[in-house]
Amino acid sequence: MSDKDTAEDAGDSTSETTIKGAQTLMRALDILDEVIDRPIRAADLARKLNMNRTTAHRLAHALRLRDYLSVTPEGFALGPKLLQLGASASEQTDYVRIARPRMEALSQQTGFCVFIGNREGNWSRHLDRITGRQRLRVATAPGDRRPIAETGLGKALLLDDTEASWKKLWKQAHADAVSDEQIAAFLERMRGYKADGLVRHDSELGDGVRSIAAPVRNARGAIVVAISIASAATYLTDDIAPELAEGVRHCAQEVSAAIGWRPDR
Repeated sequence: MSDKDTAEDAGDSTSETTIKGAQTLMRALDILDEVIDRPIRAADLARKLNMNRTTAHRLAHALRLRDYLSVTPEGFALGPKLLQLGASASEQTDYVRIARPRMEALSQQTGFCVFIGNREGNWSRHLDRITGRQRLRVATAPGDRRPIAETGLGKALLLDDTEASWKKLWKQAHADAVSDEQIAAFLERMRGYKADGLVRHDSELGDGVRSIAAPVRNARGAIVVAISIASAATYLTDDIAPELAEGVRHCAQEVSAAIGWRPDR
């Protein structure tokens, strides 16, 4: 056998080992995918993944040894290492960096100002803004803080709150100077926003600003930031609002997907 033949044989062997190693890794990741929502037994893992039961048990125990899985009475579950990684990923997520190219695309598509903001207790904080092409521009700047129930972006951050929370925060935003009829009307609007997953907001400050906002959700489904477009009502008119709303919704969903949200889970 020549040196060349030996080298080629070694190369084939290395390639086979690499492929088998990749297949084993993918199977281990498949197992982790299965325990994201609930514990599962090795036999059920093997059946769902069309895997030999011995192989499924061996891989699951290997993951357990590295703390990626734990053992519960219901079967294999997420281990402390995965919980630690999840917490670290959440702390390190730069929502603005992830959202900005998608916000720029939305602004380019619509011509409107696009904002991203988060929640700080009873307040919303605007984190970034894409200016847009409109002559009349919304004055809100990155860093500005507003009562959370006062803006469309803030209301999108509240969609998972209880109605008692909505009522309390709206009264705070209006210095409690609201009637029972106004509160009832506000709660009815919020129910509609929650059902639609989208907020269409007309400013109550007399500045003529109109906005459309949607929440961004993380891998757990929790609202972490919201994205909105805003402009003078002269530009953001009723005839174009439905199309704009779908653009905002799509942008928020893209950002949500980029940080791990899977609505089918």
